[in-house]
Amino acid sequence: MFGDKRAERPALALTLPPPALHYQSAMKCLVASFLLMAIAGVTQTAPVSRPKILGVAHIGLRTDNLDAARKFYGGVLGFQEPFTLNKPPDEGTGLLLTYFKVNDHQYIEVFPELTDPKQDRLSHISFETSDVEQLRAYLASKGVKVPDKLEPMLDGNRGFDVFDPDGHDVEFIQYMPGSLHSRNFGKFLPSTRISDHIIHVGVVVNDRAASDHFYKEILGFIETWHGGMTDSVTDWVDMRVPDGTDWLEYMLNVHNPDPQELGVMHHLALGVPSVKAGNDAVLKRGPKPSESPQIGRDGKWQLNLYDPDFTRVELMEPKPVQKPCCSPIRE
Repeated sequence: MFGDKRAERPALALTLPPPALHYQSAMKCLVASFLLMAIAGVTQTAPVSRPKILGVAHIGLRTDNLDAARKFYGGVLGFQEPFTLNKPPDEGTGLLLTYFKVNDHQYIEVFPELTDPKQDRLSHISFETSDVEQLRAYLASKGVKVPDKLEPMLDGNRGFDVFDPDGHDVEFIQYMPGSLHSRNFGKFLPSTRISDHIIHVGVVVNDRAASDHFYKEILGFIETWHGGMTDSVTDWVDMRVPDGTDWLEYMLNVHNPDPQELGVMHHLALGVPSVKAGNDAVLKRGPKPSESPQIGRDGKWQLNLYDPDFTRVELMEPKPVQKPCCSPIRE
């Protein structure tokens, strides 16, 4: 009557898969996991970070009179000409360009290739980067058309060119050991130099929004000042490189310029401690400048000089001496 009730319970039937089936199931799960991880790695690749963009490396200019260019950049401005490059064999023979050295990391490159009076005197602008291969990959990840790979450069450095929204040739360069430039660090820096620093370059911009997308949103340039001939219209925008003090100047509201006007717009600016001293040096070395020193709309002393092919070379003091128009200057 009170016997063991456990004997009355039905036995539980536990059915286990054969060992081989258990192993196959586990392997299928493991393979599926690896496939998911591989797919995730392809679809969720870590974004490429932008390397440093340090400053203006050089500006490239065209001339049809190299002797006259040498008298201006070498004689009037006092820069030495440390080296030249000849054309590569597949491009013919003769001189490709010559270099005027501003400092170890900045040059004015002059190309004797101006063949049409209406041709733009600006060849290209160039910025120095800390890692040119990483910058190439970064720009590619942002949809910018870049070369498939870096090709050797004639001067021994590494670099590549892209085109900005206005079609300007923009070069990025990394100075490499053993290049023409690095072999001459510390050399060809005479006291005759009217300046030891290119502080900005200027180019015509037709679509500010498109340029902002390229220079500001992709490359990380920072607006530091904008101004114009009047307080109500913006004609110039200063865009500082993300990892240095140099800047690119947008030249806005330029319509159908002739070569001389385009030379005014496509320009370079040389920093000087004193515009008056710079003007005095120019007066001793060459013909009287066509303009006198003046205070610009940004409140800084400046002096406009012009090379034989109309390109404007602006001497500029670093600090405003009066309040800038239109917007404060961002430090």
